[in-house]
This record gives sequence, C-alpha cells and structure tokens, in this order.
Amino acid sequence: MADSLSLVVLISGRGSNLGSLIAACTSGQINGRITHVISNVPTAGGLALAEDAGIPTSVVDHTRFESREAFDQTLNATIRKKPTDIVVLAGFMRILTEQFVRSWQPRMINIHPSLLPLYPGLNTHQRAIDNGDAHAGASVHFVTPQLDGGPVIVQSRVDIEANDTAVTLARRVLTGEHVIFTLALEWICSGRVVCHNNSVMLDGNPIRTPPCIYREQLLPDGIDHG
Repeated sequence: MADSLSLVVLISGRGSNLGSLIAACTSGQINGRITHVISNVPTAGGLALAEDAGIPTSVVDHTRFESREAFDQTLNATIRKKPTDIVVLAGFMRILTEQFVRSWQPRMINIHPSLLPLYPGLNTHQRAIDNGDAHAGASVHFVTPQLDGGPVIVQSRVDIEANDTAVTLARRVLTGEHVIFTLALEWICSGRVVCHNNSVMLDGNPIRTPPCIYREQLLPDGIDHG
C-alpha cells in the first residue's frame, strides 16, 4: 500500500462531514491521516470533534481581516505549518481567492450540497425545491477558481418529496454526503483518482459522467468502490 497522505481539513460549522472522515481515517478505509483542522469560526463545533480525536486545530477568524486576500494569506500560511498533501473543504463557508485556489490545484477538494453543475453557491436545497426538481443531492469536486465549478468526482442523489422543506431535504442529502466524501478521499488516497488537465481520472480512465449513489445504495455496476 502507498504511503498515507496528509489531509488538512477546513471547516466552518459543526463538523458533520469531518466526523465521518475522522472515522474513515481511523478505520483505515481512507489511507490518510488528518494532520490539522482549521476553522474560520472560533465557535465551530467541529473543532471539538478534532480535539477529541487528538488532531491539532487552529482558528483563522475571517472577521479580523480587512480583505479576502489578507485572510487567504494567513490561512495559507496556517495550512503550510503541517504536512499537507490534500486540502479538504468540509463545510468551509468562505469563497477563496483565485491566487489561493491556484496555489493548491489540483490538491484541494470540496463537497457541495447540489447535483453540480446545478445550483452553485448557497441555498441549494430551497432552489431545487422551488425549481420543481425531482432529485437533489451532493457532489464532491476538485476546486478551481470558478465557484463550485471544478470537475466532479462522485455524487449522491435523493428524491425530493412533495412535503419537503429545505431543512428536511438537507437532512437526507447529508447522509449521502458522508458516503461520497469518504469514498472520494478513499479513491484519492489510494491513487485511484487524480485530476489531470481539469478532468477526473479514475483508474487511469477519464470520468465523463460522475458515478452517483442513489438512495444511499451501491454505485452503478462496473464501479468498484471497495
């Protein structure tokens, strides 16, 4: 097995996806180790999750900076204090500058709560409901300077039910987020997935249509996720 990769995770909130990644690294499902968790919010609940797991944490409070550029410079310096193979955005609610993003391409991934390219940005669940969509979901993608526009690695999908609100829909989508975020990092840390020329390569072949987990079931036939 290849050497494990060092992961630095950026969060802004309670750390639901972070918790699933910690568990997957601990169990060996992901051949990686989380070396640092950084939040832009001092009260983020995910910091306690990391500390309980013995993972070093830092806070770079965005409200203390006069510009996005100044914040990103300090954030970048903080990331580089620890070994970093992959930067993982796990509910990190800041738009990063192009200079920051390019400094980590293609070694930064994000999870976004929509079936990209649909609904980049915020309020994704309400937008899907308002549009009358039959499905909603989440996407894990490599980060590029285009907001939520990088190449998609894997997606999850759920039905939108007639009585759904943004809250109830988000709750069901989150279950799939945990599955696909873990899976994407499992693939990356094992060397099965790389980003080449702005395309996702799985086992040496370009992914033209991202594999999708539907109703938290297994991936389509022909995609080995073990």
